[in-house]
Amino acid sequence: MKKNILVLTSVLSLFLIGCKDKEELIEVDVPSANATETKASVGDPKSVVANQGAFQMKGLNYGYNDLDPYMDAQTVETHYSKHHLGYCNKLNDAVKGTPLETMSIEEILRDLDLKNSALRNNAGGYYNHNIFWEILAPKAGGKPTGKIEELIVKDFGSFDAFKTQFTDAAKGLFGSGWVWLVYQNDGTLKITTTINQDNPLMPNAEIKGYPLMNLDVWEHAYYLKYKNDRAKYIENFWQLIDWSKVEYRMSLMQQ
Repeated sequence: MKKNILVLTSVLSLFLIGCKDKEELIEVDVPSANATETKASVGDPKSVVANQGAFQMKGLNYGYNDLDPYMDAQTVETHYSKHHLGYCNKLNDAVKGTPLETMSIEEILRDLDLKNSALRNNAGGYYNHNIFWEILAPKAGGKPTGKIEELIVKDFGSFDAFKTQFTDAAKGLFGSGWVWLVYQNDGTLKITTTINQDNPLMPNAEIKGYPLMNLDVWEHAYYLKYKNDRAKYIENFWQLIDWSKVEYRMSLMQQ
């Protein structure tokens, strides 16, 4: 096999490969010098609307560009307007014409038939992403205050100890899934993980509880910017947590 390389002056280069007597052209994108370079977004999250159905997209409290430099605009837009929207639309398809249309997403998850894979994957994907986007914000991060800080210190010893345990859980989760901080019925906090789009409300959850915050460790959440460097993505996640939203979610369970 002989290879001829044709270098173009445009952004991408093409490798032209001829195999024996058969002419075959294969296009291969050549990465730019900056492997983490991503494109800015000109889209608007408000324009992302689900197909007609019981469940709708909740929107974002920020623009696609606003989480830079920790989460790039291209990733946020693709994640929200493609992946999350897809789960929402497929959830509506799964519940259409059934009594589930009148139930809340939490009720659906708690009473879930785990054998119903379409409902399990898409109800989970819809709910999990709702929380993920809710607890992120630009110019956020730092340490929590108030009641959530008190509970973290009580149950984990210190914020730094909690951060280390949560980070280690995210790094150690094999494959695709989520890391969670949950509020349990006895008023304690626990860190847990789930695979795929499962979550701590589902009947199969190893540790059940009300989700206060989560981290998406599916590759689509970080690969455009971080490639295979999941650890860096996890590290930068701490710069984006809006602790006031985590505190608010906890207050819902204490009313």
